[in-house]
Amino acid sequence: MTFDSPDNTEDNNNSGGPDGPEETAATPPPPEPEPAEDEVIGTRRGMFGAQGTGDTSGYGGLVEPVALPGGTPPPYGSWFDAFVGSLRAALTQRVIAFDTVIEKVVVFRDELTLHVRREHLLEVASALRDDNALRFELCLGVSGVHYPDEAGRELHAVYHLLSITHNRRVRVEVSVPDADPHLPSLFSVYPTNDWHERETYDFFGIVFDGHPSLTRILMPDDWRGHPQRKDYPLGGIPVEYKGARIPPPDERRSYS
Repeated sequence: MTFDSPDNTEDNNNSGGPDGPEETAATPPPPEPEPAEDEVIGTRRGMFGAQGTGDTSGYGGLVEPVALPGGTPPPYGSWFDAFVGSLRAALTQRVIAFDTVIEKVVVFRDELTLHVRREHLLEVASALRDDNALRFELCLGVSGVHYPDEAGRELHAVYHLLSITHNRRVRVEVSVPDADPHLPSLFSVYPTNDWHERETYDFFGIVFDGHPSLTRILMPDDWRGHPQRKDYPLGGIPVEYKGARIPPPDERRSYS
């Protein structure tokens, strides 16, 4: 008596001849893009940049390169490829070349950043908002970054965009030189940027051309300098409350 079982069942459709079933070659996955090398733009020394004695943080001997992620070659993975393709098509409809407008695309830690040339910022923002395949309806704000060693690109403005329709987020970054810190205001595209642009102007000195009322928002109108720049003095500024004064790091007491 014999019993049929799955192990003894003969598969007529996949016999493959006397030597056994033929093996179907699996399609190899597409090769992953090689990550671009980081862009080293400076060297960080110490925690607060103090020279000699006075840095009591314990990090006075810190030496670390300041590096930014390099551009990422396609394919980007996830939904990023479709997004970049849709943006390219949207800019083409506006008679704008993608490679002329976008300096580089960076995919880092599963987040996508578009580095946009400042003279095309308004066109890119309008395309991201209005195109049906993109629909980034909300700008969550703009913040500034200061890289004093990146010659000609010392100041960066960073915008975070949200697509409520597609539940996606992207980052738009624009750089300007310290000698000409002007950017077009996105108030006409994203009115919620009103106070955010004022704050970035107040703390970093980035001038948003076309803003309806670009005035300081936290510091007094006659305040000198921009407090969140890396070259702004740490301490040494008198405070009205009982004449308190915090000395800068290179003038603080040393414990060594």
